[in-house]
Amino acid sequence: MGTDDIPVARMTREKTQLKEFLESISVLQWVLSFLLLGVACIILMVYLMFTSLWPLPALYFVWLVMDWHTPERGGRRTMFVRKWKVWEHMRDYFPVKLVKTAELNPNKNYILGSHPHGIMCTGAFTCFSTESCGFAEAFPGMRASLVMLAGLFRIPFCREYIMSAGLYPVSKPSLVHLLSKSGKGNAVVIVIGGAAESLASSPGLNTVVMKERKGFVRVALELGVDLVPVYSFGENELYQQVIFAEGSLCRRLQDLFKKIMGFAPCLFAGERFVLLPYRTPITTVVGSPISVPKRVTPTDEEVDHYHRLYMEALSKLFHEHKVSCGLSENHKLQII
Repeated sequence: MGTDDIPVARMTREKTQLKEFLESISVLQWVLSFLLLGVACIILMVYLMFTSLWPLPALYFVWLVMDWHTPERGGRRTMFVRKWKVWEHMRDYFPVKLVKTAELNPNKNYILGSHPHGIMCTGAFTCFSTESCGFAEAFPGMRASLVMLAGLFRIPFCREYIMSAGLYPVSKPSLVHLLSKSGKGNAVVIVIGGAAESLASSPGLNTVVMKERKGFVRVALELGVDLVPVYSFGENELYQQVIFAEGSLCRRLQDLFKKIMGFAPCLFAGERFVLLPYRTPITTVVGSPISVPKRVTPTDEEVDHYHRLYMEALSKLFHEHKVSCGLSENHKLQII
């Protein structure tokens, strides 16, 4: 290398360091939002009530009452938030990649079942609640909508932020509105395993909780929308987690907290500062649609039939793509 090349090399190295810093900060803000935003908004609201600014939270509460049902009636999705540059840095940190295996008809609506939950649903959020992974380009005419814990949409200020990112409550009225009252081309993404699945998240494990999760199948039958399995390879590799044995005191406390609050307190650690996840690639693979007929009142037998078809399709998707996504041939998918 000549002396003239040294400044260029130094600039390149500094740019790379800056990029890594931006990626880390982007992921950290998302992790802190995931863990603390709701609590912080509640504390802020209570604090303001005891200051000279009390009229602001008072007026907001009036607005909140008037706006109570908006999350279940389409929300306030904004492309401005979904296209923030911070999401691109977050995508590049791991990196996260979206893989398409089949077409989705923009003249139909779909329920996409996302697996696994992991600690923070990183793959599902990045691919379906931001524009950074190119879902709209991969599936022209389709609009992805990730649904999440309904209780978060009752928290002041927090609800405004998550609605702006195109997140919706995972409730029956919300699903009905998105899948039958919002036109065609809607892909509603449900993390099927939920909080229970987060407790099974650990590197090297591929466990999904869904043997008794049949509500999404019943909704699909009632509305006549097709089902699509989605698997995010690498999701469980982002954090180390202490998994307590079934029946142990700590596990019973986790289950009790989950039952009361709707989410599970996981004891986990990442790569740096405990909170930053490991830089492990996440590949979110969208499978082929499973055709579902419309049944006004589906029978339990029909629900069980399409639930079984879905589990078979999910297992097939996992085994067809596991090697290309970094797993060994002997990796198994455990459905519980």
